[in-house]
Amino acid sequence: MNFTCTRDLWEYLSSTKKTVVMYGMGNGADKILCACEEKRITVSDFFASDGFVRGHSFHGKTLLTWSGIKEKYGAQNVIVLLSFGSSRPEVLENIYRIAKEAELYAPDVPAFGDGLFDRHFFETHKEELQAAWELLSDDESRRIFEDVVQFKLTGNVEFLKQAESDPNEVMESLISPRTLRTAADLGAYNGDTVRALLDAADGNLKTVYAMEPDARNFRKLSAYAETEARASLVLCNAGAWSESTTLYFDASGNRNASFDANRSQTLANRPAKLTPIVAKDLDSVLDGAAVDYIKYDVEGAEREALLGSVQTIRACSPTLLVSLYHRNEDLFALPLLIHRLFPQYQGFYLRRFRGVPAWDLNLYVK
Repeated sequence: MNFTCTRDLWEYLSSTKKTVVMYGMGNGADKILCACEEKRITVSDFFASDGFVRGHSFHGKTLLTWSGIKEKYGAQNVIVLLSFGSSRPEVLENIYRIAKEAELYAPDVPAFGDGLFDRHFFETHKEELQAAWELLSDDESRRIFEDVVQFKLTGNVEFLKQAESDPNEVMESLISPRTLRTAADLGAYNGDTVRALLDAADGNLKTVYAMEPDARNFRKLSAYAETEARASLVLCNAGAWSESTTLYFDASGNRNASFDANRSQTLANRPAKLTPIVAKDLDSVLDGAAVDYIKYDVEGAEREALLGSVQTIRACSPTLLVSLYHRNEDLFALPLLIHRLFPQYQGFYLRRFRGVPAWDLNLYVK
């Protein structure tokens, strides 16, 4: 990596004379507010898109529109903190429009786990970040890595614009779906990623093992599987983990829905819909069956899911897709773990799809 960090977003916000306001509400806003309180940064008001403002309040303040914020403070006098994520073009267009009128930042707070990817975190883990960067196999991966780190430290959404990849190019060049015969989708949701893989496989993919812990999502996945004739779908209503056990699942219906073990302490006091569910290691699900490709997008449990796949990966050397955006340490810890456990892999590629913040950041290992 060829940059250093002299001041992070939180240090900048602590020294600004401008009024800090927040765009959005919910879990993301609560996490950012907690960080602001720790850093003694005052958030003066909250606003939302016009269609969401109907007399609502958030943290004791009446929710305003962007027009209301400009009228109250003046766009040149505020710093906007974005507290939600989206990849929808119309939402991104609105975010970028506001960013042209005022200073706008998207503070990076982890979906799971605690702490911030701030200057202290960067300096503490600089050697690990450097080692993960050096693992990457092409200039595009290294550039995306650097842009994502810069975004995490500064909150500047321009770095995310520079770190966008073409999903179709990624599918064809890094997953090579027409070469696959058997796949495993860990975190299959409602079957959308299975469907996309089968579409691209052009009839060559014959079997897909799909794991999904959430009961509501699993019903949708099952309904889709009944209509899918291109391949045999082997469904498993369980979470991917390092062993077969029972865990509690927080199905609160938000971006933090996952195993309770992953729950952020920042949100410890928020209501949770905890349900006991089965968790399984992929090795036991496959029971010796071979796979050519495994996708890990398991809401903060990627490390455990990888540890539960060791036998399969060592035996089959499948192409791996591993999400790197749920925890602060994922960006370096997961690539280094894969390199240590599975030295047979020589290709490490990083790609990120359009959206704010730095979600949909995936490592492809071949």
